[in-house]
Amino acid sequence: MSVTLTICRRFFSTLKSSKLYPFSPLFSFQITNPRLCLCLFSSSAEDSDLPIPLIKRTRTRTPLETQFETWTQNLKPGFTPSDVHAALRAQSDPDLALDIFRWTAQQRNYKHNHLTYLTMIKILIDGRRYRHVETLVEEVMAGACDVSVPLYNSMIRFCCGRKFLFNRAFDVYKKMLKSNDCKPTLETYAMLFNSLLRRFNKQNVCYVYLHAVRSLIKQMKASGVIPDAFVLNMIIKAYAKCLEVEEAIRVFREMGLYGCEPNVYSYSYIVKGFCEKGRVGQGLGFYKEMKGKGLVPSGSTYMTLICSLAMERRFEDAIEVVFDMLGNSMSPDLLTYKTVLEGLCREGKSDEAFELIEEFRKRDGLMSQKTYNILLNALHIINQE
Repeated sequence: MSVTLTICRRFFSTLKSSKLYPFSPLFSFQITNPRLCLCLFSSSAEDSDLPIPLIKRTRTRTPLETQFETWTQNLKPGFTPSDVHAALRAQSDPDLALDIFRWTAQQRNYKHNHLTYLTMIKILIDGRRYRHVETLVEEVMAGACDVSVPLYNSMIRFCCGRKFLFNRAFDVYKKMLKSNDCKPTLETYAMLFNSLLRRFNKQNVCYVYLHAVRSLIKQMKASGVIPDAFVLNMIIKAYAKCLEVEEAIRVFREMGLYGCEPNVYSYSYIVKGFCEKGRVGQGLGFYKEMKGKGLVPSGSTYMTLICSLAMERRFEDAIEVVFDMLGNSMSPDLLTYKTVLEGLCREGKSDEAFELIEEFRKRDGLMSQKTYNILLNALHIINQE
């Protein structure tokens, strides 16, 4: 050891007197042994025998760890699910809440119940910790706790809102059907119908999911759940989207049996269903019935009816509906205007079309100059053909 120290001291002495001192990057290195470091830079060999003080390093706790320890200390031995429920609700940090939830589950003589699982799921959803929510859903499905209707509905709502968990929502629903004291409620069926309808985006896909809608209707009736206007309107919409207008009318007529009155949505789905089916006259009839009750159609209902009437060459009715739409502070889109005006030109009523475009411009405060120019040019082109 003494020979090695002597060599090292001579090396550093030579380096000190050279132009390379202070150390250049070429000769820089790190000495990790504190005793060797003290020996190298000490003036005598005796200094190397000095005791090296030991420095004890302690890791500083993060605020999250401190809060976690505080809450776990506050939960007295023998705590209940109600105590854990209160502790979870007091947390603003979802990660801290999950740590407490997991820690309590590991304690002797304690088991989470439906209330603590429901609370934890809500906290994680609010905190956008969706992966953890999926884990909790799977735990409940595996029998991790006793269940309740609010817990099941919360799981279904979460699964319906996640694209890849659509089928899992129906797994939870089937578990409810088999349960003795947690049968599906009106809220359950409303969420499932709504989830199915979001997939009715294409005509050929509608028929695939229509079977599921029919099954849900039968199961809802069998379980004695009375639908409200919201659920009935979704059923009407499902039938109308699939052009099953007779079924849609049947449900429409049955609304009174459930103590519900058809509203603007009920009529709008019926009108659009008839128009898309090609039964424009019946669609117009429901539109007039709707107006007689003081209900105002949506913009899409107006435009569907206007285009359908124009394509059936019922221009007087179409123009009347356009003026009604403008009177309700709604503006048709470019396609709707073109369908009516170009249709008039092709019927040899060019003068009426040019007069009408000026009238539309006066009444439609939202019509831009660009839209007006496009319509005008289209009429001139058709007249030149």
